[in-house]
Amino acid sequence: MSPDLPPVVPSVTAELVGALPPRLRKRLDAGVTKLVARPAVRDGDTVRIAVDDDTDLVLHAPGGAVTRADAIRCGCLLAPDCLHRAAAASAAPVADEAPAGDPEKPETPDEPETAPAAEAGDDAANAGRRAAARAVSDAAAAVLEAGTDGAGAVLQAELLHAAHTARLAGLPRLSAAAVAVVTGVRAARSGDPGYRLTDLAGALAGVLGVAHRLPHATGPELTDLRGTARQPYRPDGSLRLYGLFSEPVLTATGYAGAVTWTADAEGRLYTVSDVAPGGPARATGAADRAVRIGDTSLTHRELSRAGLAVSGATVSPTGRLGAGAGVRAVRASGVAWRAEPLDRLWAVPAAEQVSRALNGGRDLLFLEVTPVGAVRETAGDCLLADCDGLSVLLTTAHDDPSLPCRENLRLLAAAGRGRLRIVARLVPGPFPRALLLAAEHPADPDARVDLGLDRLQHADLPGGVVAPPDRVLPAGDEAPLHLLRRRVHQAVSGGRRVLAFAGDRPGDGARLRRAGLATAGDLLDDLHAAAADRSRDVFGRLLPADTDRFGRSWLAAAVYTDAVERALCADAWGATATGAGGARPPATPIH
Repeated sequence: MSPDLPPVVPSVTAELVGALPPRLRKRLDAGVTKLVARPAVRDGDTVRIAVDDDTDLVLHAPGGAVTRADAIRCGCLLAPDCLHRAAAASAAPVADEAPAGDPEKPETPDEPETAPAAEAGDDAANAGRRAAARAVSDAAAAVLEAGTDGAGAVLQAELLHAAHTARLAGLPRLSAAAVAVVTGVRAARSGDPGYRLTDLAGALAGVLGVAHRLPHATGPELTDLRGTARQPYRPDGSLRLYGLFSEPVLTATGYAGAVTWTADAEGRLYTVSDVAPGGPARATGAADRAVRIGDTSLTHRELSRAGLAVSGATVSPTGRLGAGAGVRAVRASGVAWRAEPLDRLWAVPAAEQVSRALNGGRDLLFLEVTPVGAVRETAGDCLLADCDGLSVLLTTAHDDPSLPCRENLRLLAAAGRGRLRIVARLVPGPFPRALLLAAEHPADPDARVDLGLDRLQHADLPGGVVAPPDRVLPAGDEAPLHLLRRRVHQAVSGGRRVLAFAGDRPGDGARLRRAGLATAGDLLDDLHAAAADRSRDVFGRLLPADTDRFGRSWLAAAVYTDAVERALCADAWGATATGAGGARPPATPIH
């Protein structure tokens, strides 16, 4: 995936790839690799790629995204039926095809929610939804069957086509979930540093789970599974907000920018964002852009430490502030983290905050910790901190070297300061872990550092840098859930064939059962059996694999693993997890 190209809506990619003859489809992945290596030149809404010395490929993206197939033009002799157009669409980030919501018109309802044809009692709409869910399920199962190693541009386009069909059927949640899988697959295949296998596994479980449940759902569950195509902004009167921190946004989808978090006097959180197609340079530059709300000239960096008085405010369900014409905003004074009203955010016990995050609330944690030192892991250094007797690992939110996250973490680990207030994002797992986002300044508790945007210097540290001792993670007595999790993740990377060839390691199922995880042992056995299940015809030739059975077995294992990991995470923090997050368990049996 190339962030230099403008985002392309799923229907365009599906149309261009679908129009290729079989001989060109076989060459599509090689064409994508070759095209990504060519330089792209942007001029306003147009991006031009020199395919060779005599041929240019042009992508026209009014409004920032390519929304029509004829907006991608090629000058080669085979155009418009050439490989280059399909390769460009397959290499570009995936654009949001659904209406994104117009902050200028906060009262506009979601079209799928109000269209009569999308009502649950309409037989035609029900049939259309079932067909769309089946198409997405089949396409996602094919991606899982192949794994990221084998899920090339053709399989991606088929899933994007299914996502487009789901959107037209009034299933925006399923459509968005399918697009997320394609984005993750592209990030994996391109070696994107932001790619996380865990995230892609969660996305696959999410799309397969929603597709599985939709045909059986009614009432409120159906409404939830359908989702909404946009987030409506609702009037929220006048707000007095206090800046908390800013964080860079740098996604695998080719978007970048900054988000600034604020809170009102009651501790409710609101965000102001500036995110658009771009790379690391845009993520760092957005911090010094003026926030897009009202007439204020505050930058994101300034707002994170100042305040904002807003009248005629409009707010999305996730707390994002709208920027409509009727919104007025002026700069106001900010407060330190240890002053009211922000101080109350840190007064909530860590266990209670984790319970809120695991049960569907905000995943931000406001913690007071004592840095202990650096811990070396395979992925890099972490900061080991004590949080009221609980050892917590704090890791970087971004690994891109153009952002100061990792160096700031090293300096904090070496600062040798006592109690320190931080803002972090929960990372579910069997040990307390979180992504470090912001912290009090090591030399001044009334100041703060946005760790993804501000760059600490050695001179900022009180008394100079103290070299931390070498430390290793405590071994602990982790339940052997990793035996099942590893197979779930291996399938995402290598596809069904990896599990079919590897077979079950002797004793894995027995070890799970001895640990009291009998269900995990059964799921592991079933997953291997589904992977190895290949029938033969009367001539002894292998028949096509049953991707549906393998997909259902994998989904059952992924859902179970997610639920147990959430329970382990809650136990590690001394919290409770009663809701479902990530890949929610299906309401009907998978088998």
